[in-house]
Parts: sequence; structure tokens; C-alpha cells
Amino acid sequence: MLSPLRQTDLTPTVAPFGFTGPCLRHARDEEVFAEGDTADYVYQVISGSVRTCRTLRDGRRQIDEFHFAGDYFGLEAGELHRVTAEAMTDTTVRMVRLGVLSDLAARKPHVARALFRLTVEGLQRSQDHVLMLGRKTARERVVGLLIDLADRTGGGGELDVPMSRQDMADYLGLTIETVSRTLTQLQADGVIAIPTTRHIVLCDGVALRRLAN
Repeated sequence: MLSPLRQTDLTPTVAPFGFTGPCLRHARDEEVFAEGDTADYVYQVISGSVRTCRTLRDGRRQIDEFHFAGDYFGLEAGELHRVTAEAMTDTTVRMVRLGVLSDLAARKPHVARALFRLTVEGLQRSQDHVLMLGRKTARERVVGLLIDLADRTGGGGELDVPMSRQDMADYLGLTIETVSRTLTQLQADGVIAIPTTRHIVLCDGVALRRLAN
């Protein structure tokens, strides 16, 4: 079940579908919802970033997606969440009650179209992730993630990376040692610079995109 909401954390805001929805603040690594929770809400990242993941019985973790400002997550086909969502940084998310959204979609075509678009975009990203895990080398995976982060966060050639190296590894299906070694090699090759652990400069975007492909 969803954790009880503290009234001081809630700020009414207008959701893009035209009604008021609450926003909830989460600290770094705080759970937004857990795998198996009732999927009563769809969420939108207002600020910060969120990871969605599943954990196997032996403790191994697979991150299925990273979500940034403007992204929606938590839309499920069934009644329960199939993943756990956690804040990667101090994060604010808008909560949109699924029942209200479904009623609106039945009455307003533009809401139905928006829901369809969100579903298709999520499916496309899942398909791209499967292709990456199944067919790409470690170098291609790391480079592809850096390019994706630049494209989605609008950082251009400067990335303030919200996720840890372990998060990267669990998303890319690699070990943390492989991720760190690959980043070090890319820096040695002059295509990126790493001034700090969480700040990466894309020095040669053309070369990076060539490597990703």
C-alpha cells in the first residue's frame, strides 16, 4: 500500500489533464511505491529523478527505467505495481488518481490519446532496453546511456548524473567494475571528461554517437 501522506508534504497543483492533483516530496533513496502495492495512482516527476526496479530473491536488482522531470511512471496494466519506484535525488512527484484519469479518458478524447501515447512510449523504451541488454557491448551500453541522459535532461554536453555507478550497472546489465572501467577508458580516449563522480562532460558528441551505433 502507499505510505501515508503527510499533509505538510502535499501541494495542490494542476495536472496536465486539467484537474488538481497533490504533489509529494521524497528524499534521496526514499520509496515512492513498492512492487506489489496497489496501483491507484499514476505519477509525474516534477523535479528530481526516479528509478524503477525489481529485485530478485537472491538480492540482485534490475533497473528498468530512469525517470526525469516531466516523465510519467507507475501506469500499470493490472491492479498492482510490478516494480518499485525510488527517488534518486530529492524529488517531487505529482500523484494522479488512476480512477479519475480513466473516467476522464472515457469522456475526453484528448485524455485517451495522451494515455495511449504514454503507453506506447513506455513500450518503445522497454523494447529498446531489451535490445540493448541482448545485443550491445558494454562500451555501447555505457555510451548509449550517456547519450540518452543528455537527450532527455537537456544537459547538452554537460551531465549532472543523478544515478550512482551501481544504478548504471543495474540498468545496463553490467557489473559496477565494468561500468567504471568503461567510463575511465572513454575519458582516456578523450570523448568524455569526468571532473567529479556525478558530473560528466561529453567532449565529442559525434564520436560518442558513432560508438553507440
